[in-house]
Amino acid sequence: MSASLSRPRVGVWLIGARGSVATTVVTGCAAVAAGLHPPTGMVTETPAFTDSRLPALSGLVFGGHDTVDCPLPKRAETLTAGGVLPPGIATAVAAELATADREIRPGGPTPGDTRSEADLITAFADDIRDFVDRHDLERAVVVNVASTEPASQGPDAPLPASTLYALAALRAGCPYVNFTPSEGMHHPVAAREAERSGLPYAGRDGKTGQTLLRSVLGPMFAQRALTVRAWSGTNLLGGGDGAALADPAAAAAKNAGKERVLTDTLGTTPQGETHIDDVPALGDWKTAWDHIAFDGFLGTRMILQTTWQGCDSALAAPLVLDLARLTARAHESGLTGPIDALAFYFKDPVGKEAPSGLAEQYEALIRFAGRLREGEAGEGAAEREDAADGAAHPAREARGTGDRP
Repeated sequence: MSASLSRPRVGVWLIGARGSVATTVVTGCAAVAAGLHPPTGMVTETPAFTDSRLPALSGLVFGGHDTVDCPLPKRAETLTAGGVLPPGIATAVAAELATADREIRPGGPTPGDTRSEADLITAFADDIRDFVDRHDLERAVVVNVASTEPASQGPDAPLPASTLYALAALRAGCPYVNFTPSEGMHHPVAAREAERSGLPYAGRDGKTGQTLLRSVLGPMFAQRALTVRAWSGTNLLGGGDGAALADPAAAAAKNAGKERVLTDTLGTTPQGETHIDDVPALGDWKTAWDHIAFDGFLGTRMILQTTWQGCDSALAAPLVLDLARLTARAHESGLTGPIDALAFYFKDPVGKEAPSGLAEQYEALIRFAGRLREGEAGEGAAEREDAADGAAHPAREARGTGDRP
């Protein structure tokens, strides 16, 4: 069932556009739009989103930035060999993959790159605006699906690449979604500019596996008045994210969101830690174990253990498509600032009112769908008239990039 009628074309600009997640996003969108596969995992294709006026999957146009040069059709072949994509799909949508690949521009900064931060932001923003103009798009949403960066080294350190891309999105007049744990819009420079931009944004760190389960189990223990004494976890994963998270600083950024969910849903921080191990042989597959020690009636000690095994790209791709469509529609509706209602998709959601339990997050998302259906911007919508300026092609407006660059 399609959640959309005919709508103007919308761009999806992917940071990390030749990675596993991005390749699965482009392949999956083309396959679902062509009726080759059902939209499994896409919440926006469920009845609750009917008539919410979301962009049609067939109307999404893909482009992006990346620092690697492996073409998307070749990357899709590799994912097929690894069991991430079903046999024959990459061949069936080869034209769509090639079209998207032609819209990928060199990212940065790369080793030896002598451009300043301001130069990089300008170049990235120009790429996005050119993409919007050439395809006569109604708007474009920038989504970061690149590998996790190490945590920022402080206010005087160079801006991380994720923040450069976030600032470029704002300058190009585009909403921004951070699907990674990287700093992105959370950096103070980008956060200040985001407040001034009049644009909606969402993030961070897509909730695809272990934390998804924790956001269900944490409220369960709290609601049943069971005392959790310790909660420990281990993640085994390969691929680009596994290699990136082998860096302790990058892993720390990832684990912070996982542990925050427990603190928020349990009302206390249990003993135990979460570990991430890089196992290259696993490729795009991951295994997560949780060991939960809790007390029942009369102090009876009990244990719950869970095992989650899944393909990260296949778990992430439908969420990215949901987020691109919802954020584009929020932009069209005049929503500004952090979109609390999209907390359902993230480990570390932006917005001060975002709940941490999955059931509450889902209820908020469904209410948001209702507001979009009625044509309302929803909570946090700007009432300033200038938010509507240039609404016909808002992504073509140039904006400032904050104080620093």
